[in-house]
Amino acid sequence: MEKKTLLTHCCDKPGLIAKITNICYKHQLNITYNSEFVDNTTGQFFMRTELEGYFNDTTLLADLKQALPEGAKYQLASAQRKRVVILVTKESHCLGDILMKNFDGSLDVDIAAVVGNYDHLQALTERFGIPFHCVSHDDLTRAQHDTQMLEVIEQYQPDYLVLAKYMRILSPDFVEHFPYRIINIHHSFLPAFIGAKPYHQAYERGVKIIGATAHFVTSNLDEGPIIKQDVIPVDHTSNAKDMAQAGRDVEKNVLSRALSKVLSDRVFVQGNKTIIL
Repeated sequence: MEKKTLLTHCCDKPGLIAKITNICYKHQLNITYNSEFVDNTTGQFFMRTELEGYFNDTTLLADLKQALPEGAKYQLASAQRKRVVILVTKESHCLGDILMKNFDGSLDVDIAAVVGNYDHLQALTERFGIPFHCVSHDDLTRAQHDTQMLEVIEQYQPDYLVLAKYMRILSPDFVEHFPYRIINIHHSFLPAFIGAKPYHQAYERGVKIIGATAHFVTSNLDEGPIIKQDVIPVDHTSNAKDMAQAGRDVEKNVLSRALSKVLSDRVFVQGNKTIIL
């Protein structure tokens, strides 16, 4: 017996839930969990259905195609662990949190490798038995560095890339290789303080909260669909360094929570927004 998750996204029509669940019943699949959402503004329907049984993917998807509105998107996601490659620079808190949560089983993921543009986090990575690759950007153009990064990453065939405080801007050509498959943690409550040194920007603005945002990476800097956010309070006594130190816990927690949602196939991308079921 297998477990899979059916993800459905289409324009809203009457009776969609009944049609989908009846097809699952026809295929003698047991529904163990189901959630759905209708965006009344755009008229879009989203449904996530956890199934168990004996699957014939071809005939199941064919029946869904016949029953659902034209242009519907649907897929069967395997319950198998997702494979990720993590990109890092020098800061250890986000990487360390992911490694520990994977070690203790609270984050169910196959970490295939860690790739950094410095070797600062090699020893930490290898303590967990995970390969580390240093691809230095010294004396390379951005395009040359991206090419070398891709050569290393693609040998692992990851489902997702995770930017765990990877402090280089990815080129549009690089991002195109992984559409909505790159997850970044930005040390700011987006859309505020986009780009470099957001804690300095926050300090100069005199904010009373700071936060972090996990989002999918697109060719527009720090403007991809948001997956998860959180904030903590600060006050006039906090300088930029204080804010950065306090923000580290928020950053690592937001990133791991976002990863958990993505890895369990709970995130739909609709335009520049996400629907999380």
